Amino acid sequence: MKKRTTSLRKLRKGMTLLEVIVVLAIIALIGSLAAIALIPQLESSKRDAAKIDITSVIKALDIYYTSKGNFPSTQAGLQALVPQFLPKLPKDPWNNPYVYILEGGRPVVLSYGKDGTPGGEGNDADISSRDL
Repeated sequence: MKKRTTSLRKLRKGMTLLEVIVVLAIIALIGSLAAIALIPQLESSKRDAAKIDITSVIKALDIYYTSKGNFPSTQAGLQALVPQFLPKLPKDPWNNPYVYILEGGRPVVLSYGKDGTPGGEGNDADISSRDL
């Protein structure tokens, strides 16, 4: 009798294939729920990063103004800041260049948002230095 009990214990030490599949399904379900919760936060953080970048560019433009006595023209754009005031031209979090306009003697820096085109709502809305 003792011999039979020992052999059954040896057989039951591992997990069955069904148990492994159930555990993997639970892990996949938890991972998908976490991803669904985090995706909106990712877009929000990209918008926040664009606002920080625009603020940095405006500060570089202020330093340019202090040094040169005027802001770069719209035609010269942000390229006038490189390399003396900015190490390189920044791109927005969606990998599009920031737009620079000299409007009424004041610089305006903006990102067209996720869609990369003027206008839009939500994540596609423009982010402008006018609003900061």
